[in-house]
Amino acid sequence: MLPPLKTVKAGLSRATEALALELARPGTETPAWDGIQWRLASAVAAAHGVSPVLSGRCRWQHTPWQRFLRDQHAHVECRQRHIKAMLKRIDADARAAGLAVVALKGSALQAMGLYAQGERPMADIDLLVCESDAGAAGAMLRAIGYEEAYAQWKHRVFKPADSQPVPGLGEHWDMPVNIELHVRIQERLPVSVADVTGRVYPADARPGLNGYASTGGLMSHLLLHAAGSICNRNLRLMHLHDIALLCAAMTADDWREVDGGRDDGSFWWALPPLRMVDRYYPGAVPGDVLARFSRQCPLLLRTLSRRQTMTRVSCSELWLHPLAGMEWSRSAGDAGRYLKNRIRPSQETIQERDDMVRTQLWLQGQRWPTMSLGRRALRWLTRPVPRMDMLYAVRAAMESPVLAP
Repeated sequence: MLPPLKTVKAGLSRATEALALELARPGTETPAWDGIQWRLASAVAAAHGVSPVLSGRCRWQHTPWQRFLRDQHAHVECRQRHIKAMLKRIDADARAAGLAVVALKGSALQAMGLYAQGERPMADIDLLVCESDAGAAGAMLRAIGYEEAYAQWKHRVFKPADSQPVPGLGEHWDMPVNIELHVRIQERLPVSVADVTGRVYPADARPGLNGYASTGGLMSHLLLHAAGSICNRNLRLMHLHDIALLCAAMTADDWREVDGGRDDGSFWWALPPLRMVDRYYPGAVPGDVLARFSRQCPLLLRTLSRRQTMTRVSCSELWLHPLAGMEWSRSAGDAGRYLKNRIRPSQETIQERDDMVRTQLWLQGQRWPTMSLGRRALRWLTRPVPRMDMLYAVRAAMESPVLAP
């Protein structure tokens, strides 16, 4: 049985802000929470992907909580061994096929040594290839036992043949490792496309696995991914922690590589994630960097980003917002296209939703994703609508035997 949704909403917000503070500056006092609040905190830690890194940083004296963190670290450590072996196989097969492949995000951060073994979860392996190599890359993945699950505008998703998701809270060593194959690094914000492929793909890429073009290129990708997540209210504490750790390794030259030293407005979207990092990790982002990207950011977005919190732009904000992300529109045309797609979704949007319902465990059996627009509007007008992904994590936390006293 779930607690009342108002209790859940308040508890998720309380836990999110407390965990953000503890993640950035470990050593805060153990919260005086009841059993339900501790379970909600576990749901937040799992949904935000920070349970394993907290296991080495958080010393809150609550036995079920510490047991949960240790358990998550063990699952991630086991998965990372499997992912490392998979990357080694992909490297060898790509070399043999003459394919240049860039290992993205978590793989790159792990290779840099920014995380210790078992600290950072990776639900997927993200790979970037030239568009002309997409067919050969797909064939390579099928040859190692993967099949294409679905394709979206951002990427193609491959999963191990005959694999099944594992229900439960957070990470599990038996969860299939999917592979997302990209030919562009881009986000819709909310309808106009921002693309940093040129900053990510190395000019001297060779067959096999490659790193990013530069440390600044990695930062540009992390910032764009975080910007897209803020726009869609899907930001995770793990995203902030990634950026904060990389900030500590950045030089002035690296920061210039983020946008090529251009102050032309093309990185208008970078300020909100940088300000979010600065809010929770004070001093992590150099002041001149904040000033440079502030000049490129539109006035409305620049103003709103001053007061955004982690809760408000993540799954920890329990209620769905019908016009989430509209404030990222840079013109009346963008806003109009956004509203049109909300009122009359394109066939592409409908297909993306159907793919999500078919493949995501937390959406299966739920009525909301397949409701008509009219019924959705009526529901929004009469009562708040909770997020299905966060409710799934909350239910799993309430039922988890690991969290039993």
